[in-house]
Amino acid sequence: MAGASLLTLIDDIATVLDDVAVMTKVAAKKTAGVLGDDLALNAQQVAGVHAERELPVVWAVALGSLRNKLILVPAALLISLVAPWLITPLLMLGGAYLCFEGFEKLAHPLLHSAAEDEAHHEALTAALSDPATDMLAFERDKIKGAIRTDFILSAEIIAITLGTVAAAPFLSQLTVLSGIALIMTVGVYGLVAGIVKLDDGGLHLSRKDSAALQWLGALMLNAAPYLMKTLAVVGTAAMFMVGGGILTHGLSFLHHAIEETTAIAGNLPLVGRTLALLTPTALDALTGIVAGALVLLLVTVGQRGWRLLRG
Repeated sequence: MAGASLLTLIDDIATVLDDVAVMTKVAAKKTAGVLGDDLALNAQQVAGVHAERELPVVWAVALGSLRNKLILVPAALLISLVAPWLITPLLMLGGAYLCFEGFEKLAHPLLHSAAEDEAHHEALTAALSDPATDMLAFERDKIKGAIRTDFILSAEIIAITLGTVAAAPFLSQLTVLSGIALIMTVGVYGLVAGIVKLDDGGLHLSRKDSAALQWLGALMLNAAPYLMKTLAVVGTAAMFMVGGGILTHGLSFLHHAIEETTAIAGNLPLVGRTLALLTPTALDALTGIVAGALVLLLVTVGQRGWRLLRG
């Protein structure tokens, strides 16, 4: 009997672990949109920090990210236990924020002139060149700003993950949320560390005697700025797809409309199978763009109205 009970327990544990693995994969896939943006944002946050201080700054932000998740994961589990009806509204709110953030990036050239961006860059360069600048205070401000940004992005990741495991037992929820929190933190900041040191690695290799290493170093130096731009573009596109997907799944009429459109596209000759695969993603992204534009409009009008009220 004891042996049978042990085997039953092992089987139950294996089943739970298998379920957890599946849910973790689904949650990781759904949070990929935030991950791309997270990488680009956090790599940009250390811009202007001296090369020898880049990794300590990334490490400090990573520790702050872990503290953020130590707050967010228990909060998410508490919501799941006490007010599970809040999960869908929170997901919708997170999806709308993703769309807003993505559209704000697209609209940046319209909302801010090139002169404003150039002035900001020149002010930053001048501050860093000034011997009177307190570099420790500058670093602390950078770290605090990055941790605030991380809190928002981490909240989005945890909210999306919670929606994935909402119907699972508490232990599975705890395991998946904790796993995603740890994987995302280690993955994001490990990659950020690699990205911010890519140019230094390229410079080091370019000074070697070997022609092959010099070529590789030059390639890394040339690739670094393009990598940042690519991350930003891919991250923005993914935000529309993920954020729009959350909204369409939460609004049944949109979800059904996308299903019907996909079915129609799938019945077309020759290209039907391809269109059936692309249509849901394209319509989710389109929904995300429209939602982002509407939220940005509301936020902009609200900000201007608040300024007028304050005189």
